[in-house]
Amino acid sequence: MAKNLAFEFLVNKETNTITVRREFAAELPLVWDAYTKSELLDQWWAPKPWKARTKSMDFREGGHWHYAMVGPDGEVHWGLTSYHTIQLHEYFIGIDAFADEQANINHEWPQSSWKIVFTTKHEKTLVENQIIYNDLAQLESTIQMGFKEGLTAALEGLDELFILLKS
Repeated sequence: MAKNLAFEFLVNKETNTITVRREFAAELPLVWDAYTKSELLDQWWAPKPWKARTKSMDFREGGHWHYAMVGPDGEVHWGLTSYHTIQLHEYFIGIDAFADEQANINHEWPQSSWKIVFTTKHEKTLVENQIIYNDLAQLESTIQMGFKEGLTAALEGLDELFILLKS
């Protein structure tokens, strides 16, 4: 993580939520694009050495992002994010779920509602992810899968991407 950038990862088992607050040394429009354009998401969403690969993306209310997380040995895990509400450069809300290659949701794995809020902080951008699970078991399962470690690594990859994009 870049120096002097805020990072908080908070778990609330009473409300089945995870809140992640992370600052980036980039202006809000660029950070927004990194979260909403597949060509940028594919460069950072997966924690290294994994790679994200978009199969299809339609970033609009009612649209989706269907993607794969591809491991260094070829292991593939599919995900589907369905977008419900979008306020340009402010926030978006969607449902994130494990899926298969045809975008069929796997209901045996955790699903969550994400609200991602973007705020300008001087020359930085603060991103707050509010992630809500239907029950404690899904929250705990996600944590046990290494969600904190994976997301932290992915966000560090986003820091690296911003450095490349600015140069």
